[in-house]
Amino acid sequence: MVAAFAAAYMSTVGTQLNWGASYLVNDFYRRFLVRRASERHYVRVSQAATVLVMLASCVVTYYQESIAGAWKFLIAVGAGTGSVFILRWFWWRINAWSEVFAMAASFVVSIFLQLGLGLRSEDPREFAWIVLITVAASTVVWLAATWLTPPEPEDTLLAFYRRVRPSAALWGPIAARATDVTPARDGLRNLMDWVAGCVLVYATLFGVGKILFGETTLGLGLLAVAAAAGRLIYWDLDQRGWRTVVE
Repeated sequence: MVAAFAAAYMSTVGTQLNWGASYLVNDFYRRFLVRRASERHYVRVSQAATVLVMLASCVVTYYQESIAGAWKFLIAVGAGTGSVFILRWFWWRINAWSEVFAMAASFVVSIFLQLGLGLRSEDPREFAWIVLITVAASTVVWLAATWLTPPEPEDTLLAFYRRVRPSAALWGPIAARATDVTPARDGLRNLMDWVAGCVLVYATLFGVGKILFGETTLGLGLLAVAAAAGRLIYWDLDQRGWRTVVE
């Protein structure tokens, strides 16, 4: 058990360090700051980024008093990024700078509220205010950044639209140029499948957990709800012919 816990811990740490360094170097440094350096240069920058991410995480965890506090800190810091991460699938105007400014604003506002104004994430009411203010402020910032920066190249947007085929409602200029793509008109059914998918995943997780902790009746009930949600998704995809395409 000790070895298993240690392996799981190291796996999580390694994943987060590699992911963080990759995001900083490939998606930001290489794309916006230094575009034509050698691969050896980017490897060295990645190594430095990994060390910096590790040191920053050590400083943050030093001031955390519980796992719950760490989770609340992460939720508060990233609260303002959710809207842009979702809307980037539905609105053609969102670009890379929208995400960069959303993450930066969310981090700065959240840290200011907690360290500058003294709001405590341990208090439910103050934690709610941290999240709400962070979301509102970062939304204003990333919307401004979206309109003040140019959109992604048209070829990139057309390729994305042809492959993903999002609803044409917020992809008007791109949909007008992609005349070979039939506009999607199944938004409500996709929303239904999304809700059912969330129910399927969370009901399964909590259902298994309840069974493991001895609450068998409630656990089986949650698993039944998960099965019903999965059956609904299967039925809807079958009605639209997606199952046949996949097979």
